[in-house]
Amino acid sequence: MISDFVAQFAKLIVSYPDDVRVEVKESGEVTEILLFANQADIGKLIGKEGKMIGAIKTLISGCKAKDGVSYRINVETI
Repeated sequence: MISDFVAQFAKLIVSYPDDVRVEVKESGEVTEILLFANQADIGKLIGKEGKMIGAIKTLISGCKAKDGVSYRINVETI
């Protein structure tokens, strides 16, 4: 559910939406979401002073209250 949201949100922001891919790695109490995108779109996903990725992290942290799982998101290049 969270990974689908992150993928759809990222596809709205980037110039190359076909290159966006999300992987989920679960390890104990922390679930890591790896967001892969084209090199040209990394700046758009991170945003000025990290505000865009910060907003995504804030939305995801709201899900922690619902299911009790901590999420970590990382943006990677393809």
